[in-house]
Amino acid sequence: MADELKRRLVHASGSGLVALYLLAGALELGLTWPRFKLLMVTLAAGALVLEFLRLQVGLDWRLYDVLTREYEQDNPAAYALYLISMAAVVVAFDPDIALPAMLMLSLGDPISGAVSDNSLQRIKPPKVLGTMFLVSTLVAIPFLPLPVAVVAAIGATIADGVTLEIRTYIIDDNLTIPIYAACLAFVAMKVVAA
Repeated sequence: MADELKRRLVHASGSGLVALYLLAGALELGLTWPRFKLLMVTLAAGALVLEFLRLQVGLDWRLYDVLTREYEQDNPAAYALYLISMAAVVVAFDPDIALPAMLMLSLGDPISGAVSDNSLQRIKPPKVLGTMFLVSTLVAIPFLPLPVAVVAAIGATIADGVTLEIRTYIIDDNLTIPIYAACLAFVAMKVVAA
């Protein structure tokens, strides 16, 4: 249980990246959106290098024992998928779509996980789905019009709540939450603007 709490706290720490970008202007840090994109791509590339070293070379830091789950021992770890998906939405979308999608992953996922029984189910229970939807909507409202925030939250909820399996490989929701949320927000913005 202690390791699970540590994983959730590390997960939530990703919201610090959003805060960094949002505070950069006020603090005159010079972190423009193009520079933030570069930062996110660099972090994702770093995670890929670490995963290569872990999976192919055998790098075995104690930190991996604490922050990875048993099923990740021979597969890409959730932290790498987390950074890859965040970088993907930052590169592909404007801040008003990418930032809430990042928060849905960094805050929505660990909060919905806290009300889950952590068992692998095809579709998570209504309490978990409702929690994810509520948190995702709340973090999106400051960035997006309400109807778009709701649509983006539906995307995050589907990604979090419906287990996607390709052949025998379970697709981790750390990869899908921001991508589903951002893609649906993008489509919803086009519909609202039309």
